Amino acid sequence: MAFLKLLGTAPWSARFGLLVILFYVILAFFAPVLTPYGESQIVAGEYEPWSGQFLLGTDNLGRDMLTRLIFGARNTIGIAFLTTCLAFFVGAVLGFLAAAVGGWTDQLLGRLVDIGMAIPALIFALLILTIVGTSIPALVIVIGLIDSTRVFRISRAVGMNIVVMDFVEVARLRGEGLWWVIRREVLPNAMPPLVAEFGLRFCFVFLFISALSFLGLGIQPPTADWGSMVRDNATLITFGDITPLLPAGSIALLTVGVNFVVDWFLHKTSGLRDEH
Repeated sequence: MAFLKLLGTAPWSARFGLLVILFYVILAFFAPVLTPYGESQIVAGEYEPWSGQFLLGTDNLGRDMLTRLIFGARNTIGIAFLTTCLAFFVGAVLGFLAAAVGGWTDQLLGRLVDIGMAIPALIFALLILTIVGTSIPALVIVIGLIDSTRVFRISRAVGMNIVVMDFVEVARLRGEGLWWVIRREVLPNAMPPLVAEFGLRFCFVFLFISALSFLGLGIQPPTADWGSMVRDNATLITFGDITPLLPAGSIALLTVGVNFVVDWFLHKTSGLRDEH
C-alpha cells in the first residue's frame, strides 16, 4: 500500500518508466508462453515479410522475429541483471572495506582500480573474452569484474562520508567488528545512492552486452539477443525494412524507462521538494 501511495505521487515519467520495466519483466518471465514458436526454431525462409503468420517477419535464418525479440528480453535483461549484481557485490564490498579500513588497504585497492579503469572497458572486455571464451558465465564474470571498478569508486566515496560519522565511532568504541560496522552502519546509510547507481549501471551493462553481441563476442547464437539480432538483420535496412530497428528500439526503450525511474528515485531520496 505504501508503494502504491508513493507511486500515486510520482511524475508521469517515473510511471512510464515503471510501466516499461514491468512490461519487460513480464516478457522475460513468460517468454515461452507468449511466443508462437521455439527460440531457435526455423519456421520459414529467410527474411519473410510481416504477415498474419509472422507478425514481424523472419530473420536471416528463417526464425520468427517476434519470438526472438521476446526471448531476447529474457536473455539480454537477465544476463545484464546478473552481471550488475556481481559488479555491485564485488565493488561495494571492496569500496566499503577501503573506506572503513583506510591506510595501505585503501591505497592498494585504489591503485588496482585506477589501473583497471585506465584501460577502455570495451577493449579490455574484447581482449579477455577472446582469451577465456564467450560462454555466458565468462561473459557475466568478465563484465561484472570490469564494471565493479566503477562501483568501487562510488561505494568508497559514499563510505568515506559515513565512516567519520559519530554513530560509526560509537559502534567501534562498543567493540563492534569491521564487517558488523559495514553491514549494520555503513550499508543502510549508503543504500539510496547505491540503489540509484544500480539502475544506471544496469543500463550501462545492458548496453555494453548488446554492443559486445553486435560485435560477435557477447551472447552467442542460437541464444536470442537484441545486439546480435541487429547485426544479423542489418542488411534489411538497405531495402527500407525497419525490422532491424525493433531490437535496437527495445534496447533504447528499456534504457529510457530505467533512467526515468532512477531520476525519480534520486529526487525522492535527496529530500528536495517538487516545484509547482
